[in-house]
Amino acid sequence: MLKPLGDRVIIETEKEEEKSVGGIVLADNAKKKPQAGTVVAVGDGRVLDNGTKVAPVVKKGDKVMFDKYAGTEIEDNDQTYLVLHEKDIVAIVE
Repeated sequence: MLKPLGDRVIIETEKEEEKSVGGIVLADNAKKKPQAGTVVAVGDGRVLDNGTKVAPVVKKGDKVMFDKYAGTEIEDNDQTYLVLHEKDIVAIVE
């Protein structure tokens, strides 16, 4: 598994529906980019200018919402993940 550095978080995004409400199969470029997922790994936290480390707010297993165009998609073992900074997470879904 990948280990994120600093304030980065690795998220497994939720899959979008393959069909529209009317039953039409959607092409990949017509699907909306996911904005929710599950945290699978968290870095150690960010370091402030004075040298102190701030622990991350999210933890492994949290369901989160994030900015639409945040992060970088990566593949590992045929699974696609999103790596983003913790500041790009907008909410924890409870």
